[in-house]
Amino acid sequence: MKEVDLYTDGACSGNPGPGGWAFILRCPRTGKELQMADGVAQTTNNQMELMAVIRGLEVLKEPCEVTLHADSTYVGQGLSEWMAGWKRNGWRRKSQGKFVELKNADLWRRLDELLQRHKLRFSHVKGHAGHVENERCDQLAVEAYQRFLKK
Repeated sequence: MKEVDLYTDGACSGNPGPGGWAFILRCPRTGKELQMADGVAQTTNNQMELMAVIRGLEVLKEPCEVTLHADSTYVGQGLSEWMAGWKRNGWRRKSQGKFVELKNADLWRRLDELLQRHKLRFSHVKGHAGHVENERCDQLAVEAYQRFLKK
């Protein structure tokens, strides 16, 4: 299986508000790199964090071992701690003793589909702390949502 690094970030102006996502995908063996970004007029930061990961995984043409580098604790904890329980409970979570609808269930389901194809390892990076790829993804995500801001 090919090994790749996926750097992601999402950004939002207001929460909800205009948002953007970005990723840098890099193959350490070949040095090839792809970066993409896009945005939407009305979203949340968590949705953009998830979209960055989803879009990065979607462009992979073959199953890969992916190291995901992201500053989102929501994505990290979702992948490592919460997702298995959400799946078991029909993509619902427990709140005050009863099951309630999971926010962003459609995005978590899509991410789960992609994880059936790829092997993913999460590596948390501290946001806005000088990590080169994280800073670049943040810049691209902000640029992506800025086109939706009222002038």
